[in-house]
Amino acid sequence: MDDLQAVAALQDPVRRALYDFVAAQGRDVGRNEAAEAAGVQRTLAAFHLDKLVEAGLLDARFKRLGERSGPGSGRPAKVYRRASAERSVSLPPRDYRTPALVLADVVHLLGAEERAEEAAREAGARMARPPAPLEDVLRARGYEPYHDGDRVRLRNCPFHVLSEEHPLLVCSMNLALCQGLLDGLGERGVTAVSDAAPGRCCVAFVASSPEDG
Repeated sequence: MDDLQAVAALQDPVRRALYDFVAAQGRDVGRNEAAEAAGVQRTLAAFHLDKLVEAGLLDARFKRLGERSGPGSGRPAKVYRRASAERSVSLPPRDYRTPALVLADVVHLLGAEERAEEAAREAGARMARPPAPLEDVLRARGYEPYHDGDRVRLRNCPFHVLSEEHPLLVCSMNLALCQGLLDGLGERGVTAVSDAAPGRCCVAFVASSPEDG
């Protein structure tokens, strides 16, 4: 299924609600949980979840959801999580990845990493216009912020393709971008820090210590 067909699969409101819920969890989600979140029956949820798998938007596997194992623990349940494959639709077709990768190569060849961070920080400040709550800006930019204890982490990296090819450059630029965003919003009680881990963005936001201010 091509990208356009895959995205078109989200046109159904129930299917979109199920996809949004599963994607937001960052973990395996069972049919019962997804159905309850979307406010539909389990059989209808199962139908739409499997359609999302066919479209390549979700991955599915079987696992035991309870703590019991062995005989009497029941059959494994089908669970879902967002697929790692990236979908992009542009009409007419556009290719922004290739020039972005070329420009990243140029930065590396010129040894211009510091200048790239400066430019990213300025771009982050521009993202703060017009002013809006930090999490709203992050959400609009595709970062998918979520609270994890005292931190705001980012479930999605909008620069995933570039970060795979140039991880040090892109992650340092991303951090500078987020720092510039905080400066532009006038957020003095929050700090952007490096917080890399598999399956999420390399930046997190934490409360600033008195020494930071």
